[in-house]
Amino acid sequence: MSTLTDAPSGPPSGSPATAHGPFKNRSTARSTLPLRVEAVRQLRRRRTLAMGALVVLLPLIILIAFQVGGSPGGERNQNGLLTVATASGANFTATCLFLSSGFFLVVPVALFFGDTVASEAGWSSLRYLLAAPVPRTRLLVSKLTVALAFSTVATLLVPLVALAAGTAAYGWKPLQLPAGGSLPTSTAVVRLLVAIGFILLSQLVTAALAFWLSTVTDAPLGAVGGALGLTILGNILGAISALGSVRDFLPTYWAYSWADLLQTDPQWSGMAKGVSVSVSYALVLFALAFRHFRAKDVVS
Repeated sequence: MSTLTDAPSGPPSGSPATAHGPFKNRSTARSTLPLRVEAVRQLRRRRTLAMGALVVLLPLIILIAFQVGGSPGGERNQNGLLTVATASGANFTATCLFLSSGFFLVVPVALFFGDTVASEAGWSSLRYLLAAPVPRTRLLVSKLTVALAFSTVATLLVPLVALAAGTAAYGWKPLQLPAGGSLPTSTAVVRLLVAIGFILLSQLVTAALAFWLSTVTDAPLGAVGGALGLTILGNILGAISALGSVRDFLPTYWAYSWADLLQTDPQWSGMAKGVSVSVSYALVLFALAFRHFRAKDVVS
């Protein structure tokens, strides 16, 4: 930290800048808070380690539940994907994605993005970072990039652990489709990769909302909780059929559109609409975050 606080912010007031001074200061500003340093800082935090352990444990907990409770049967109102959850490792992976994509995987995204700027303000270290000097835009870009990387890793860990555990328990076999038929393992892996990509893109709206709230408040829990609360509200509104076409503008309404891939002839329209809605909201919210923070009076 001493390297940052000791860095000169420019020539003293009233003193002339040398010929190379402005370029030197500009270079120093660009070299502050490199991504590696920010990533290490975030990786060492207890909440990062705890969240990593949680996303690794989730597929194992689901596997234990199936092992203890036996193979899922055709219970009334049971989702079709659950009835074939133990047919293969690919089926188990798809089931874990279905059980976690609606809310569980949103938690690490909201946590990593909502804790970016607000945590620095809460620790009263934000003004010292900006005085290093770390340009405000660079600060946001660094934190945004690291948060995106950590969220991506957290999202990938669930299907990777599920595929490894499911293959060990149920074998490397074709993916059995809920409506009948099967997909070869190679095709199933490609479909699952596309599903993961869709889940990541659909979570951008939660990430952007948490990031914007993090620049507005000095309380990390407020930013994280606000993003999660609005996500829950979106899920509730999406389940109200009386809203009709209004639900098409809710990003959460399309959260499970990736399940359209689990059929012989996949449907892409729902996923395309979901991505367009999520990315549109995310771009607006990210722009608001940068605009607000660049004009914000930082006092903490």
